[in-house]
This record gives sequence, structure tokens and C-alpha cells, in this order.
Amino acid sequence: MSAHFVGIDVGTQSTKVLLVDGERGRIIARAARSHVSLQDPATGRFEQDPAVWVAALRGACQELAAAHPREWQSVLALGVSGQQHGLVVLDERGEVLRPAKLWCDTSTQAEAEELSQRLKRNVPVGFTASKLLWLVRREPEHAARVRRVLLPHDYINWVLSGELWMECGDASGTGFFDSAARCFDPAALAAIDARLPDWLPPLAEANSLPARLSARGRELTGLPEGCAISAGSGDNMCSALGAGAVREGLAVLSLGTSATIFARSERPVRDPRGWIAPFCDAAGGWLPLACVMNATAAVQEWTQLFGGTREEFEAAVLRAAPGAGGVSVLPFLVGERVPDLPQARASLHGWQSGALTRDNLARAILEGVAHSLRLCLEQFGKLGLPAEELRVVGGAASSPAWQRVLADVLQVPLTISQESETAALGAALQAQWAHSCARAGAQTEAARAELAAMLANVLAPHMAAAARVEPDRTLTEQAADGQAQHRQRIALLYGVHA
Repeated sequence: MSAHFVGIDVGTQSTKVLLVDGERGRIIARAARSHVSLQDPATGRFEQDPAVWVAALRGACQELAAAHPREWQSVLALGVSGQQHGLVVLDERGEVLRPAKLWCDTSTQAEAEELSQRLKRNVPVGFTASKLLWLVRREPEHAARVRRVLLPHDYINWVLSGELWMECGDASGTGFFDSAARCFDPAALAAIDARLPDWLPPLAEANSLPARLSARGRELTGLPEGCAISAGSGDNMCSALGAGAVREGLAVLSLGTSATIFARSERPVRDPRGWIAPFCDAAGGWLPLACVMNATAAVQEWTQLFGGTREEFEAAVLRAAPGAGGVSVLPFLVGERVPDLPQARASLHGWQSGALTRDNLARAILEGVAHSLRLCLEQFGKLGLPAEELRVVGGAASSPAWQRVLADVLQVPLTISQESETAALGAALQAQWAHSCARAGAQTEAARAELAAMLANVLAPHMAAAARVEPDRTLTEQAADGQAQHRQRIALLYGVHA
């Protein structure tokens, strides 16, 4: 029987579980369960009860255990990926105190602005730091009972093992972590609450196996006794592993409700504009990352307006000419992070007689998202990390409409990942890597070259690209003009020179 590994991704919309054959380098099976969120867009509130994650994990694991009982009982290790920036607070009994505030919650804007001023660096509203300060200020009765502060993937690890730890990649999205030094930032902790250092768990190395399944974890998952748990990480960090982003020059675009662009770096990267987050990755390096808040969610606006399907939307995009007849959209439905405009809203431009058709509006929506992403790519280049290739992952990666518009606006070759669930895959591959490291004893800084080689061996069988999309170079000038107009409109409406 082959050695098997499990990857778990606790996302915003669902929990996904992959069963991976580690020896043959292939995915055997997958299962998923959806989540329900608590939302009030008028106030910016986006929350989830962590019990929803646990129930979804139980259902997905039960499905895989029933369908593949022999393979499920030969799992050696599992890894957990989780949506970044969320805030989970526990009391002294380890019970959840309140629903988790999610990455897309913008109700803490005032706290984010205050922290940015006090720390003299940008603290985005989505980061965990502003959520904690909000909790201390707005819900002191809950703050008085807090004993542990966790991120979503930390909480699932706690449920599975009864042990507490954080990992540098996910921790670097909190706003109170020093990514260059790979430790918590004392000044940021003090700016939030004097009790915070006592609330945080210890840090674990990316290639470690910090715990094993507890009795509760075994009952929840049906996995065998002794199954190890790797450090895990945030969803973007795990997605980077699942997409093979372990060398410079290859950037990854994760295309979902929001969109992120990230790239492996051998050194910490600091962006003076604050657009590129200086994250650590899930493999001991760094993962500079940019996020735009509005990607595939903008498509739903068109389908609701015209009563069409997603397939009809994509057909409309491909019928329209590049440039959408002069119609353009700033797709800031829930604010934006690049540039940092949490209160911005979507707007339509270039409406001239006869130009506002269903097809042109569909194309303008995608081009607006693509121009937001181009802002991110251009900033990567300014920081010394130009993208020679962009690997596209996520639910919309296989869409011909998204592929065509992205290639032509970004003017970068795209490779489309064969596996769409790269976060869950990356979590499984990190678990396999950590298991290999433990067997080989490769745990020290002196073994960096050996660790990198072992990681490359684990990743290699999964890195086949399903397709390659070349940009239309005859549209280079048009794309540059469209980008200039995108920047000008942001400056005109919001006074920000992007």
C-alpha cells in the first residue's frame, strides 16, 4: 500500500479535502462542503462561526473515508490550509468566544487607520491586527475572556490535535508579525493590547510535524491513530506550493471571489507603497503578495442584471472587441486593497451612445479586474521581482474568457494549472515534505539545500500545466493605454495616484 497524505483547505466558501498518493504523485479523490457566512455589506461585516468549518470538515472526511477506506487508513500525515487574516478567539476552556471575523470584513477600517498611523506603516483593514483592536474597543466583554488568539488554520489544527501553534506564512498576514525577522513585532503587539503576547501560540517551522491527531481529531476525520499534522499555512502560501511557486520569476495568480498574485522570493521584500504584503511562504522562504478584493464576484453582477448564466457571460466577453468599445469599469464592489480604498465602490466610465451593450459591459468588467491585477504585477517589477510567467489557479482559471482577457491586458504568458484546488494540494504536499524531512533528519539551517531538493521532488509529479496562453502582442499599446486610463480614473475619483 502506498503512503498517502491529506490536504485540507478551509476557505471562505467551502472546506475542501484532497487524498493524495505520495508515491505515485497523484490525487486519488476529493470532497468538499460549503460554508454559510454572516454578512452585512452595509457595515462591512463578514463573519463565520468556526463550528461551520468543523462540520464541513467532518462531512468531507466521512465521504472520502467511505469511498476509499484502505487508502484513508494508510494516511501518514495531513496538512491544513486556511483563509488568511481571520480572527478566532478562544476562552480559558478552549471554546470559541464569538464568530470569526473574516479577511473580507471591512468594519474595522477606523482601527486599521489608527494602527497604520501609530506604526507608521500600512496595516490593511483586512488584516487580523485591526480586528483585534476592534474587539478590544468594541466588545470589551469578549476581550476580557480571551485567552488564545488564532487564525482559521490554527483553529482547525487545535481541533484536530489539541495543540496550539502558528506558522510564519500565515502569521505574516496578521499585521503584528515581522516577516523579515520571522517573529512577532513587539511594537505592533503593544499597540493592540498589552495582553496579546500571552494570547499568541508558539511558532512552528514550515517543514515540521508539530502534532499528531488527538482522539477528537480521529473521531472527526476517521484517519488512523498516529497520523501526523504538519505546520500548515495560509491558503495563499499553500496555493503557492500547490502551484509550484518555489523559484523566482514564476508568479501565481489565484483567481476567486478576490484575487491574489504572489511569487517566491529568497529575501524579504518591503514595499514602500504597502501594496505588496511582505509575507513568508510555507517552505521557509518569502512570498510577497498583492490582493485585489474584487475578481469573480464582479461577474455575478452582470448575471444578476441580465438574468444570464456564467457561460452566457463568458460568451459575451469573447464576442466583444478588446477595449469594450471604450466602456470601462472600476470593479470596486467591496472597496479595494490595491490601492488601499476600503470605502470605494464600483463605477462605470466611457459610456457613449451605442457603446453600452451586454457584450461590452461583460468585457469591461473583466478588463477592469485585469487592470487592477496589472497594477500589482507592475509593482512586483519595481521591487525586483518581474514575472516571466504567470501561473493561474483557482475556480475561474479554466475559463477561456478570463484567460484571454488576462493574457491581453497583463501582456504576460499564462500557464493554467492542471489542479484547481492548489491550496488543499499544497497543504498535502507540505505534509509529505515534512514527513520526508522527519525521516531524513533534515531539520537544520545547514540542510537548506537538502530541504529544497526534497521539496522539489515532492512537487514535481503535480506540476504539469494544462494549457499555455500567449498574449496578443498587437494589443500591447492598447493594454498600456487602458492601464493609464485605469490609473487616471482612480486618481480623479479618489485622489490616489496608483
